[in-house]
Amino acid sequence: QVQLVESGGGLVQAGGSLRLSCAASGRTFSIYVMGWFRQAPGKEREFVTDINWSRGSTSYSDSVKDRFTISRYNANNTMYLQMSSLKPEDTAVYYCAARTRATARPLDARMYDYWGQGTQVTVSS
Repeated sequence: QVQLVESGGGLVQAGGSLRLSCAASGRTFSIYVMGWFRQAPGKEREFVTDINWSRGSTSYSDSVKDRFTISRYNANNTMYLQMSSLKPEDTAVYYCAARTRATARPLDARMYDYWGQGTQVTVSS
């Protein structure tokens, strides 16, 4: 099992920045990819970004590309999401997630094995 704990959410004005963290514990050696998803009220959970845990390669959704940056620090099993130029439409609960294998559907939340509890990000206009 892998346990994931997010932190760093909050309220910020449009154009501002926030950094989210996700600390992984347990069988972290089994992690293949970690990612961030978000879910706004009344909407489905959507892919934001992910990072290959060993190689560090990353991918982003078009909606956050060039504004968000994902990173990881393997020594303490922590992943980060630096969010800049935030917009009201970025308002959502942000979840970190981990999967233990490769997949042909990397944007599909159902491919992920472990999830954090979520942290609220609210961007005011």
